[in-house]
Amino acid sequence: MRKLALTLCLLAAPTVGFASSVHNLLPGAEQRGAATFRLFGLPVYQARLFTRGAAPLDWTQDFGIELTYQRRLSQDDLIVATLREMRRLGYPAPDRARLQPCFQSVAPGDRYLAVSRGPDRILFLRNGRTVCTLAQTGITRGFMSIFVGENTRSARFTGALLG
Repeated sequence: MRKLALTLCLLAAPTVGFASSVHNLLPGAEQRGAATFRLFGLPVYQARLFTRGAAPLDWTQDFGIELTYQRRLSQDDLIVATLREMRRLGYPAPDRARLQPCFQSVAPGDRYLAVSRGPDRILFLRNGRTVCTLAQTGITRGFMSIFVGENTRSARFTGALLG
């Protein structure tokens, strides 16, 4: 019984630490919605939207999106997909070189957290550690619209994420 309890505590530790990152960076944050993004039926990542008090998304208020990856993806895959989606949605994309410190290759279980800091800045954490702050005019709407914008790749995914 003692081994089972220890195992459960160890399994929960990364999640607990990550949840505290959200709450430290976004006081009063609660999960608003959650969804799994799939490509050709295969899960790519699980996403969770955090807003203060689990309120509906308000672009004038800071919020966070957490992605927990279910597949291996290279740094190049992440950067290319981000740039492609931002351009597809009609937002100015940062230079590729500015995204390189923000995105590293991921494996199943790796987590990214993006927390807005006003309309022009996003803080990125990978597995609970800060990896970069991306600053650019309108970057919050441009980047976060990939997941919670009006013209995402999956209306069902976005609807579940928005709660």
